[in-house]
Amino acid sequence: MIKRPTYENMVQRIGRASLLLAFFLPVGAQAATSEWMTSTGGMIRLVAAAPQQDGTIPATLEVKLNPGWKTYWREPGASGIPPQVTLDPAEDVVLEKIGFPVPKTFDDGVVRYVGYDKSVAFPLTLKRLHGEGDVTIRASVFLGICEDICIPVQGELNLTLKQGDFDNPLDAARIDGAVAALPEAPSENFKVATAVYDERKAVVQLSLRLPPDAAKEHRELFLAGPSGVAFGKPVITNAEGAELQAEIPVRLSGKDKTLKGKPVILAVRADGRSMETTLAFD
Repeated sequence: MIKRPTYENMVQRIGRASLLLAFFLPVGAQAATSEWMTSTGGMIRLVAAAPQQDGTIPATLEVKLNPGWKTYWREPGASGIPPQVTLDPAEDVVLEKIGFPVPKTFDDGVVRYVGYDKSVAFPLTLKRLHGEGDVTIRASVFLGICEDICIPVQGELNLTLKQGDFDNPLDAARIDGAVAALPEAPSENFKVATAVYDERKAVVQLSLRLPPDAAKEHRELFLAGPSGVAFGKPVITNAEGAELQAEIPVRLSGKDKTLKGKPVILAVRADGRSMETTLAFD
């Protein structure tokens, strides 16, 4: 015999569910999503939240990959196309920053590249320059998705954030989750101890302090520089305890063949943690 809930029990359950929902969802969260842009290897869309008081618009570019497909980091390696987002200036919104979760290295013995083999979200920091009221975002997106070969994917993603509307708060949670997945900032037990560019050998020499509980077999380094600067496969020269030393080949092209004075982004994976920082060489 099935015992039917009484009216009072149903009210109590609904009340508890409402309180639980209110606890987990951001109060007053507003967000909107574009339509999915589809390709052979997956789907792409834009998610954005309402502008903050300073005009900042938290957003994320979501890439949903089909099984067996991959996409790329900011520095893809020998081949590949990193995510590129260009906003329509007519809408008075600019892109200030794009964030990248720590990637993986893929090497089939012929080509080595850096990216993601699972669905990924790239946090975007947008900013509204002037005005109030509704915000329209028109973003041209260009990136590569690959299986056996790389397929360029290009298209436009549009959405409108309407002032006063209360959209799906799960979209705001998606943005928060994408930001939380970014590498952490350097800390006392997870940082670069020394960074030297040996111009004669054309290598960057790094010494890092890693978390004391980081497993030796789950350590990876990734470097990205400005145009004309490329990095080869990192070579670990010492990995004792919480210390790690590595050398990374540098390839320079163009007229200005030097690394001095150019910012280089370093991302480090150490077991379940990741860190990102910017290097500068004198």
